[in-house]
Amino acid sequence: MSDVAQRQIPEAQAADGPRESTGSLVQHLLDTARRTPAAPALLLGAHALGYQALERSTAVVAARLRAEGLAPGDRVGLMLPNVPEFAVLYYGVLRAGGVVVPLNPLLKEREVAFHLSDSGARALYAWDGVPGEPAEGAAAAGVPHHPVALGQFTPTGAEDLEGPGELTARGPEDDAVILYTSGTTGRPKGARLTHRNLVSNTATTAALARLTGADTVLGCLPLFHAFGQLTGLNAAAYAGSALALVPRFDPAAVLATLTARRATVFEGVPTMFAALLHHPDAAGADASSLRLCISGGAAMPVEVLHAFEKAFGCDVLEGYGLSETSPVAAFNHLDRPRRPGSIGTPVTGVELSVLDPEGAELPDGETGELAVRGPNVMKGYWQRPEATAEVLMPDGRLRTGDLARRDEDGFYYIVDRKKDLIIRGGYNVYPRELEEVLYEHPAVLEAAVLAVPDARLGEEVGAAVVLRPGAGETPESLRAWMKERVAAYKYPRRVWFLAELPKGPTGKIQKRDIEVPHPA
Repeated sequence: MSDVAQRQIPEAQAADGPRESTGSLVQHLLDTARRTPAAPALLLGAHALGYQALERSTAVVAARLRAEGLAPGDRVGLMLPNVPEFAVLYYGVLRAGGVVVPLNPLLKEREVAFHLSDSGARALYAWDGVPGEPAEGAAAAGVPHHPVALGQFTPTGAEDLEGPGELTARGPEDDAVILYTSGTTGRPKGARLTHRNLVSNTATTAALARLTGADTVLGCLPLFHAFGQLTGLNAAAYAGSALALVPRFDPAAVLATLTARRATVFEGVPTMFAALLHHPDAAGADASSLRLCISGGAAMPVEVLHAFEKAFGCDVLEGYGLSETSPVAAFNHLDRPRRPGSIGTPVTGVELSVLDPEGAELPDGETGELAVRGPNVMKGYWQRPEATAEVLMPDGRLRTGDLARRDEDGFYYIVDRKKDLIIRGGYNVYPRELEEVLYEHPAVLEAAVLAVPDARLGEEVGAAVVLRPGAGETPESLRAWMKERVAAYKYPRRVWFLAELPKGPTGKIQKRDIEVPHPA
């Protein structure tokens, strides 16, 4: 770890273990609002919402939901970008005893209808700036659609402030949030995250990052996604940090917000780090306030990690998690030497293991499926008992679908997604290994290695590549460069160039959307 990061670690929370946590996410907000009522909670451009104002706005939402007949356990859909009203509605629904169903604002009508119908949501609250898809999707699902505008739930009169704004009690094993997976292997499934799941992971995450009221977290990860929602919004509310929102990731906007708000913590997926690193405005951004950068959501290419650290003067620590684990399961801890390329070690209270196909634990150095057990593991998939049984083992371990290995010091490394494994003529080829090599090439901006159907071998190795502007490489020259650096059965026989790689809502590369060109 660099001297820069060592100097900037807050001394108020010197250990990674979380302080004692209360029983609900809303209680975290209530405690912070009572402790530091005037402190900024949410920042968006010139707009600022303090913790007391946020807390009172959630009471307005909860009161209105109860008046409309919301019962404990009822699901409510939220379809908003990174704006303060997401947090207001999120905590307001939980305050009233409801279950939050976050939706990507980019979903189309049929997708909106599916999420609402599948979850049994009784209403949809959607950002007024989103085109007609929310209203049409809600109509197709037969639920009310409520457009939302900035400042809509600010208390305006005595009727909004009557009573203490009570918190509807919910048990630790009751559902709090249903997060729908991306549906890479079929229709999306709703991961049922309980109050216990989210409270434990929020406290752990805030302690891992050593968040305090002096921090400003740069909130460009989407709040409807597990990463941004838990490690950004909930961890900030727990610690009393400010969350500087960027409605949708744009490198120029993120760099401007970093400078203007003197952000101390940046959280992102690897493609965000790469986009910031290569943006023309990066040289003029003032990153001197940054004390910690956190990467998750996908494997960070080591070359990108080192280049970002050199340019921004801040260490990048990698973690690992998924929606089903609330999300954080492993992290490179601040008080221990990190391992570039590693996801670190298990977080407090979580166990990791590497399993063979029969479920037996493998020794250090061998590759198998990563499994997670702990208070952060979901209850199951909403109304999908068969899918739940496929991933939740009888002993409580969750099969992640990721291939991993553990070294002799207990650090874990993601080798690849189990479903992304390429079997070329009987040989296992791990795409991430080849992507790491491709990123070493000075002409490569982004790369994705994937299986290409082959009549003789079953699967062939393909590489979709985005070149840096002005690069003069050809598919043949890049293929030859790879052939010199990896075993003969591994190097990509098919290489093609794209203007950009398709990405999901968090900026993660979506291999399933990459079109393989027909052979010339």
